[in-house]
Amino acid sequence: MDIKAKTFIVTGGASGLGEATVRELVARGAKAVIADLNADAGQALADELGDSVRFVRCDVTNGEQVQAAVTAAEALGGLAGSINCAGIAIVQKLLDRENNPADLDQFNKGIQINLVGTFNVARLVAASIAKRVAADGGPNNEDKGVIINTASIAAFDGQVGQASYASSKSGVVGMTLPLARELTRHGIRVMTIAPGIFETPMMAGLPEKAQEQLKASVPYPKRLGKPSEYANLVAHIIENAYLNGDVIRLDGAIRMI
Repeated sequence: MDIKAKTFIVTGGASGLGEATVRELVARGAKAVIADLNADAGQALADELGDSVRFVRCDVTNGEQVQAAVTAAEALGGLAGSINCAGIAIVQKLLDRENNPADLDQFNKGIQINLVGTFNVARLVAASIAKRVAADGGPNNEDKGVIINTASIAAFDGQVGQASYASSKSGVVGMTLPLARELTRHGIRVMTIAPGIFETPMMAGLPEKAQEQLKASVPYPKRLGKPSEYANLVAHIIENAYLNGDVIRLDGAIRMI
């Protein structure tokens, strides 16, 4: 698929991996809808990038708000796909130091945003593209759309305290192939990226010593991943029509133990 002149929704697009993705797509001639809860950052980025970008305040677990982002993308010239970067890291052990059980609401919050939110975006984006494809006479073995979801290496190498995060991201990995198989009749591909340790606002909140330890744990290159590297992979997936139904680890060969 040619990125130029296509329109994509980027959830979590106001910062981190999502912001880098918006910038990369626009630099390649695409249009973008930033779907994010951070209205100040999202609108500022949209204003900076110009008429090819819109901001829609969006909770990915809310069907009406995601549909509003889809409608905004359709108005920009036809929705070609989505990149789902919205997510949250819930950290809590199953039992605390006094052997009290974990907070079930907190566990569920991670599942709702990371897993259910991903499915919510995928279902509404796929519906929009499929209706457009049907109106155009069918896919005719052509690449008509792409849905790119974001998991994490925690889906495979989950750490203590990451039960909510790891299981929600494992769910994102698990839905990749079933959705890809289902959407073949519409010419829509589904891919997942599983990032390792990246330079994001979440990571910036860690103490410097902790960041240095994490960098040292990456085999090569010994540094945190750059959001631009995630965005470059997104662009490649969009352009490479033979990438479908799979998960790509983007992690510098790190394996958490």
